[in-house]
Amino acid sequence: MKKILMLGASHFQVPAIKYAKEAGYYVITADYKPDNPGHEFSDEYHNVSTIKKDEILKLSSALNIDGILSYASDPGAPTAAYVSEKLGLPGNPYRSVLTLQRKDLFREFLRKHDFNVPQSDSFKERDKAKRYADYLLDKFKHIIVKPVDSSGSKGVSKLATIDEFDVLFAKAKEFSLSDEVVVEQFIEKRSYQMDGDGFVWDGHLAFSCFGTQHNDFECHPHVPVGISFPYVGDKVIQERARKQIDRIMSLLDMKVGGLNIEFILDQNDKIYIIEIGPRSGGNLIPEVIRYATDIDLIKYAVEGALGKDCSDLNQVDTKGFYSSYILHARKTGTVENIVISDEIVPNIVEQNIMVDKGDAVQKFDGSHDTLGTFILRFEVHGEMVEYLDNMNNYISVNVEAC
Repeated sequence: MKKILMLGASHFQVPAIKYAKEAGYYVITADYKPDNPGHEFSDEYHNVSTIKKDEILKLSSALNIDGILSYASDPGAPTAAYVSEKLGLPGNPYRSVLTLQRKDLFREFLRKHDFNVPQSDSFKERDKAKRYADYLLDKFKHIIVKPVDSSGSKGVSKLATIDEFDVLFAKAKEFSLSDEVVVEQFIEKRSYQMDGDGFVWDGHLAFSCFGTQHNDFECHPHVPVGISFPYVGDKVIQERARKQIDRIMSLLDMKVGGLNIEFILDQNDKIYIIEIGPRSGGNLIPEVIRYATDIDLIKYAVEGALGKDCSDLNQVDTKGFYSSYILHARKTGTVENIVISDEIVPNIVEQNIMVDKGDAVQKFDGSHDTLGTFILRFEVHGEMVEYLDNMNNYISVNVEAC
């Protein structure tokens, strides 16, 4: 029986753990949170932080694993690449994964290879960062401040004046594993930001499915609360993006695995690839894509990590209109109740509510504040986009403020 080590066992990682078990593999989970829900589905659990790569390497060697996977989690992705490289397991080059995972290295890579890239730099010291921010604000209307290496949009802020900088720099640094922060030009986008997943096989983008990112602007303008498929942009734009992503995969000599992709289109129709996470997406993206395309990216992520042939994966179009939605609170306090409108009930395909009345909750500021998840189906594309942009009118959490 083949053994696979899964780095992390959060709610969004449970589907991969369950798939591996159902496929007949021996599943080992590791992270520093024994209460994470995925551990109950694994064959054994080890309390080791997924970012401690040498400890995970030692554990992997002792367990004689056949594959390692950081599913839907950025912090563990470099560790998985490091271990697979050291032990000769299926995976991607460590340096390439680190380049994708770290926003500063990715911006540098894009610039070197003549992709469109926002003007940016990274800093550990606040005063140097502040001088650079002041310089950018003289040139651009807004800038973005974000951690170099966080996931789930944690610590990301947009600002228009230098007065806000100190607080937002400190916030970004709090979420940075390396204590480093990126300060960059904010690209004014023409339409919705694209958010979706892909899969790399043998150095090329074998498959991708792009969706439209939706935000709750009362909470955080840059943290998605839903992704709807297919993307609102035309197919020509999507094909242009695919070609750029394929070139990146080739340049980085990426071999196999899931990708979480975000890009925007600026006012001049230039594509800016904001992120390519070297792992499958959270926010139920692979699950929604499975409904929309019949392609099971969860299966390919697990099988690819174990060295199985993934050459049968090809590009297909979406069929129907599907979306994810993240249940969240608009203010900090305790849950009074959760309201689901009768109007939206027929559209709900799956739901998982993770809080009860009386539970303490935080105002939504990142994926760590997720209170539940939904998958929805619609008959008309425009109707879906309209619902997702106003979903708090149909699915909401009533909170008694502290």
